[in-house]
Amino acid sequence: MTSDSELRNTWRSLSTSYNGIACELDRQMQSAHGLSMSDFEALDRLMDTVCDRPRMQDLASEMYLSPSALSRTVARLEKAGLVQRSLCEADRRGVYVDVTDEGRRVHSDASKIQLAVLNSHLIT
Repeated sequence: MTSDSELRNTWRSLSTSYNGIACELDRQMQSAHGLSMSDFEALDRLMDTVCDRPRMQDLASEMYLSPSALSRTVARLEKAGLVQRSLCEADRRGVYVDVTDEGRRVHSDASKIQLAVLNSHLIT
């Protein structure tokens, strides 16, 4: 049986590892593309979506961001020309988020950065 102390130490170790990786990803993404880790995460999830035209609500269900934080993230991506939002014709409350060609290019390059950081921190 695991003691409370061991459980806390495991949590602290996991938290320290996550924070170190997140800070490195944020630093490198910001330097190379002006993206925060949240910006890249949203773009990455949009690229991995199974449907042709993902909606904001679909993206929100997959991310850890609040709806307002997600909206601000997508607005930053749109301002940078990486995504484009459009209204859903069938449901005016719905908003589609489409990745632009520039967004695909940036995602491709930023994914290489992500994998390099993950490899350096997670592969022993």
